[in-house]
Amino acid sequence: MGYEDAKADAKKTMREADEKAKETWRRADGEESVSDKVANLGDDIRNELGNAGDNVRREADELHTDVEDKPL
Repeated sequence: MGYEDAKADAKKTMREADEKAKETWRRADGEESVSDKVANLGDDIRNELGNAGDNVRREADELHTDVEDKPL
């Protein structure tokens, strides 16, 4: 596991912890309103897009490295 993998994993863990904290805070009043559910959905989407972006970046870096290593 390289630096980029470790960084992406750390970012994913932080996103998940942040999401859980927000969900807990939104449920603190004992009810989960429609706006709370929409906010949670928005958090889920944002986190998944962030994770997908990290994966794309990681794969693109590997592809770039593979191409650079091959002679013309």
